[in-house]
Amino acid sequence: MKIKTKLNLGVGLLFTLIIILSMLSAYYIFMIKKDTQNILNANYITLEYSRNMLSSLDEIAVDEPKAILLFETNLKKQLTNITEVGEDKVTYNLQKNFLLLEKNRTDEKIKALIRQDIFEIMKLNMNAIKVKSDIAQQTAETANLWIAIVGTFCFLIAFNLLVNLPNNIANPIKELTASIKEIANKNYSERVHFTNHNEFGDLAKSFNTMAEKLEEYSNSNLHKLTFEKKRLETLINNMHDPIIGLDHHGIILFVNDEALKIIGLKQEEVIGQLATTLALKNDLIKSLIVNELESSKAHPMKIFADGKESYFEKETVNITIKPTGEEQLIDIGNVIILRNITIFKELDFAKTNFIATVSHELKTPISSIKMSLQLLENNATGSINDDQKQLIDSIKEDSQRLLKITGELLELSQLETGNIQLSIDKSSPYEIINYAIEAVRVQADQKQIKLLIEAETDLPKVKADSEKTSWVLINFLTNAIRYSSENSTVIVKLKQENNQIIFQVTDKGKGIDKRYQMKVFDKYFQIPGSYKSGTGLGLAISKEFIEAQNGTIGLESQLGLGSTFYFKLNCH
Repeated sequence: MKIKTKLNLGVGLLFTLIIILSMLSAYYIFMIKKDTQNILNANYITLEYSRNMLSSLDEIAVDEPKAILLFETNLKKQLTNITEVGEDKVTYNLQKNFLLLEKNRTDEKIKALIRQDIFEIMKLNMNAIKVKSDIAQQTAETANLWIAIVGTFCFLIAFNLLVNLPNNIANPIKELTASIKEIANKNYSERVHFTNHNEFGDLAKSFNTMAEKLEEYSNSNLHKLTFEKKRLETLINNMHDPIIGLDHHGIILFVNDEALKIIGLKQEEVIGQLATTLALKNDLIKSLIVNELESSKAHPMKIFADGKESYFEKETVNITIKPTGEEQLIDIGNVIILRNITIFKELDFAKTNFIATVSHELKTPISSIKMSLQLLENNATGSINDDQKQLIDSIKEDSQRLLKITGELLELSQLETGNIQLSIDKSSPYEIINYAIEAVRVQADQKQIKLLIEAETDLPKVKADSEKTSWVLINFLTNAIRYSSENSTVIVKLKQENNQIIFQVTDKGKGIDKRYQMKVFDKYFQIPGSYKSGTGLGLAISKEFIEAQNGTIGLESQLGLGSTFYFKLNCH
């Protein structure tokens, strides 16, 4: 028999007996109450009327009107409460004698008859009270008997459930728990043996089937593959770099604990989710995944992690495999790795601060050297010969070069630390060009290079810092003059394209190889084989200046045909 059926039968029978017991108790209580109420209503009240009539009968001779009224009132009530056999005859006889007494109120003989009738009524009711009391007592005894019988049945059933039910349920559960522990310890040969044809028997069959399948699975290659998968997941989780894996549809397959820390989500909120869907509610996911899926180039990112601002370099690795029997590789997803480069950034900041400090300290003595050279060149300090003049010119050239280098290093350190301030306002592009050309006029004349301006008319003003923009244009012109041959031409163009003003500097030098065109704006980069007279910072600083003004910078060049450097700024 099923456990559920046993419980239903036992508890159902107990519930039925409790209902019967309750109904039986209520019935007999009602019957006892009815018998008691009957005694009170039928007999006790008649006795009360009889006592009142007896007491008023003795007072009729003394206070006739009041005593007659009291007797008459109780007699009328008695006439409405005749309940026993023979009580009506006596009551009517009492009424007849009372009428005679009203006519002759001093007749003692009539009073004696009246007393006899009243005593007879009281006797009848007293006998009735005794009979009814016996009936009520018998009803109570019957109630006790039946309540005891039904209560005993309830006790026996409840005791049986108390003794047998916990063991019937707890013992199989205890045995099943022990078997589950064995399975958890990889003892897949464990079985449970419940012979009862109930729920525990069905559970035992299902458990044994599961254990058999687990044993089969444990001995299969799939188990080994799963174990290796678990090993790989543990390895990824123990890596200190955040790692996120996606399939070729952009669904996140795995993410380690370090990645969960920086994106601020739980594993169950990420695994199996589409990256584009998560990006709608998580800006970091958007910057890590959606915007960079097509690019594997590393991008330094500043992220708040480990209780501080940390720097990460993102690398996207495209995963491809060659299916068995096929020749072509297929794309199966991407792995995004964030390498923590905070320590290198901190070293870079230290280097920048060191360069800024050294450059600032060098600028003062170099300026003093230039001042001293000017004093030496002054005739008031004395005449100098040709050899001395040549030495002074050489020192002047070197000090000028050192001053330029320290200036560029200071500019770069200010850019890297974010301390540089831009004063962006309405600026005339014509004034910027004229200022830059005047600044390099002497340098161009020394090489007999002609500077031409080709500018469109009525150009609008640009949103720019005129000083920093002029510095960039001067750097372009200086490079163009340096790498142009004598008696050549450098062209400065100014034109409008859509809502932007384009500044171009074109020279007729030897040009730049395509291999180096993407690197010329990198810090400290110098084209191999070129005349190394600078630090390689000028174009890097120019790029920072222009991009800080929401502009773009670039170049176009062909070997042997010269180069064109340009930048674009937005119109005001």
